[in-house]
Amino acid sequence: MPRALANGLSLEYETVGDPEGTPLLLVQGFSLQLTDWHPALLSALAREGYHVIFFDNRDVGLSSWLDVGDDDSAHQGPATYSIPDMAEDALGLLDFLGIESAHVVGYSMGGMIAQTLAIEYPRRIRTLTSISSTTGNPDVGQMHDEALAVLFAPTPATRTGAAERNLAVWRVIGSPDYPLDEDAVLSRAAANYDRAFHPAGVERQFVAIMTQPDRTGALTRVAAPTLVIHGDRDVLVDPSGGVATAAAIPGARLTLVPGLGHDIHPDLFTDLVNELSDHFRRG
Repeated sequence: MPRALANGLSLEYETVGDPEGTPLLLVQGFSLQLTDWHPALLSALAREGYHVIFFDNRDVGLSSWLDVGDDDSAHQGPATYSIPDMAEDALGLLDFLGIESAHVVGYSMGGMIAQTLAIEYPRRIRTLTSISSTTGNPDVGQMHDEALAVLFAPTPATRTGAAERNLAVWRVIGSPDYPLDEDAVLSRAAANYDRAFHPAGVERQFVAIMTQPDRTGALTRVAAPTLVIHGDRDVLVDPSGGVATAAAIPGARLTLVPGLGHDIHPDLFTDLVNELSDHFRRG
């Protein structure tokens, strides 16, 4: 896979679709690797004519890890970086690729990053799509108790243990009205373990989320056409986060998906691609 030098870091990235197509940047969520974007979703977006760009955020996957010393304790104490820092990474990737502007879709933590891009670099964002995310206001979008419990369970160091813990997480935060393909979850988690197992980086990303600024006031300045999508059964980022995001951004459209949890479920790929394509055309 190719690598970009961006914001002083090395970012692992991949693309699908026609390089001459309209640029579409996908920004992944907390702890997830670029391999967590479903191939069927990527292919469907490429067939719509988009040049789809997706990458490992800092501290996960094959992008730069920010470990300090040998005791793996750099994640303790104050945040070593912020959501705005991660937005600068995404901007640096666009710069590296020579892309002046792109449609930007952010999922979960990626939505926080995408919102920050739209606030700070409005000329670089053709449209904004924020999925399963929130504004940074601590009064909205908070985790439910069951999500907190599973998220803070110890992370096993073995391949099998890490995969099984990943499955336990998705059993809680996934979509109650849609089937969970447990074999696929285990297979992907095991492959991701082999690709890059870095729990210290995951913890630092979590600190960045917990110390993110409240963007509510700044979101009122977002000029990019905005679509907000959120599952009404999301227990990791309560739907109030999506409602607040749409309320803050002038003209934003809100889609609350019945029965959807914190995942982007394959059963909804066709509807999602159609909605995104319509949004991009409007933009």
